[in-house]
Amino acid sequence: MNTHAQTLNTNALKRSEKRVFLKSSNSNRRRSSRGAALAAASNKNYKLTLLPGDGIGPEIMKVAVDVLNEVGRKHEITFTYEEKLVGGAAIDAFGTPLPEDTLECCKQSDAVLLAAIGGYKWDTLEANMRPERGLLGLRAGMEVFANLRPAVVLPQLADASSLKKDIVSGTDIMVVRELTGGIYFGEPKGFGTNAKGERIGFNTMVYSESEVDRIAKVAFEIAQKRGGRLCSVEKSNVLEVSQLWKERVIKQHENYKDVELSHMYIDNCAMQVIRDPKQFDTIVTGNIFGDIISDAASMLTGSIGMLPSAAVGSSGPGLYEPVHGSAPDIAGQDKANPLAQVLSAAMLLRYQFGEEAAAKSIEEAVNATLDQGFRTGDIMQEGMKLVGCTQMQEALMKNLSK
Repeated sequence: MNTHAQTLNTNALKRSEKRVFLKSSNSNRRRSSRGAALAAASNKNYKLTLLPGDGIGPEIMKVAVDVLNEVGRKHEITFTYEEKLVGGAAIDAFGTPLPEDTLECCKQSDAVLLAAIGGYKWDTLEANMRPERGLLGLRAGMEVFANLRPAVVLPQLADASSLKKDIVSGTDIMVVRELTGGIYFGEPKGFGTNAKGERIGFNTMVYSESEVDRIAKVAFEIAQKRGGRLCSVEKSNVLEVSQLWKERVIKQHENYKDVELSHMYIDNCAMQVIRDPKQFDTIVTGNIFGDIISDAASMLTGSIGMLPSAAVGSSGPGLYEPVHGSAPDIAGQDKANPLAQVLSAAMLLRYQFGEEAAAKSIEEAVNATLDQGFRTGDIMQEGMKLVGCTQMQEALMKNLSK
């Protein structure tokens, strides 16, 4: 294995940490009433729900499925796919961003692979009918409360970062974001009128002790397998909800004394991630703060189009998706970068099923493709070969088949 492949395998995704954490989730799932899923998984035949979604979603999903089929052939793994609609595509077909049939199929599968949701077409819809509501409902319905988002600067792409190379080189951050609570789900919310007769909009940011405890446990366990440092990010100087958050994280720290715990306000963290990203190891934070910090951290890597993510719960199937959006401005033009979707498939293999060799094969193919100079527009560098989604797939498949 070349050094770049080693970097992606040991540095970028930190496979051991999440595999250890998800192993219990996986075993819980297999002890559930779904005996058929257990039998299928024991024979290395996995049932996947595919959610191509909107924009470039169908294009990059096709690449990921072809990669899965090829790696399955090499490692004697078979996949059964069921494709469902979510987001804008579901709105157009069924008038709702998350049909009941889609959610039920996801819950009954062994894992879910999602591409992208949203687009300009649906921006004028009411808030509860927009495509993004489908993603929020999916996360809540699947009870996946922990979002694991790595932000690692690969050697091949260090020059592609918008920051100086000496600032970003060696960056390896894992953001653990709470997914199913906070301001995106809190009640009450809506529109009203204030004392002056003006129209207002309002949302509630709320967390219970149990919600903070469970995400803190996940973050501490991940930090144990990484550099042993956890930074809890909140705004406890002005928000009561953050005061509770900080209190419960400190309480959970009593069970993880081998982890160094620090605290940082969200505004300072946003600055520090840009100023000195290498100071961070593992970050744990709430839903809206995690949304902001993980996106900011992702840009250190050169392109949001390179980053996979996982959303997991205490049991049941996980949700695996690229960090980037649906990019409707380039949809259907063969310009999309499929690598984050492909790496999300690798995460699925490793963390949901423990298929280490198969996941490693995908990552090595991605590294080899980057080493050969292939670049889509979002990661293009001087002296490299500009390709579209189709040519990137061809290069990937050649490297995967070696």
